Amino acid sequence: MSDALTVLKSGAAELGLSLSDVQLEQLLGYLALIQKWNRVYNLTAVRDPQEMLTHHLLDSLTAVAPLVRHTHGQPAKVLDVGSGGGLPGIVLAICRPELDVSCVDTVGKKAAFIQQVAATLKLPNLRGIHARVETLTGPFDVICSRAFASLPDFVSWSRGALAEQGVWMAMKGKHPQAEIEGLPVDVQVFHVEPLTVPGLDVERCMVWMRPGLQSHPRD
Repeated sequence: MSDALTVLKSGAAELGLSLSDVQLEQLLGYLALIQKWNRVYNLTAVRDPQEMLTHHLLDSLTAVAPLVRHTHGQPAKVLDVGSGGGLPGIVLAICRPELDVSCVDTVGKKAAFIQQVAATLKLPNLRGIHARVETLTGPFDVICSRAFASLPDFVSWSRGALAEQGVWMAMKGKHPQAEIEGLPVDVQVFHVEPLTVPGLDVERCMVWMRPGLQSHPRD
């Protein structure tokens, strides 16, 4: 576990995150819970603990700083769609106590796992919801997803849950040009930022969207 702590600490530092010892312990505790529950519930295809650390924890940690820049560190209601085992939602809830994070998944066992994590790690700002996102009304200030659906499906399914001034934050691999071009005309992409995952040589980006007519050609 000490090796994992070293990797996690250096990765967080590389991402410019200042995490307390308690938060680092909670992140590793979450990793241990995924490994334990994964034997029964198949939360993730990644089985190797080292890979889980980089592909899940560090990958999700890349969302923290961009989100804080958007919220300015103020309280906000966040919905993580198609959360699966709670990525990035649980990581966001651990790292930013001022966020009220709901993780929604259509699989009951996954929502139950998130509830278990909230109880075990004492995270009052985290909840798991067993539902289809289309049935939620929110309002949520930020609706996020990580490797979930296509951008057009993501925004259309979750639109009813978005607050009036809310935004969508989608974690993607390569720049999803075709998906961006397929978005409804009344959804505006206002920022696409590259993400670098410590210890992983992969392409990642974050696509920021909000309701509003496209005012210029999509880049």
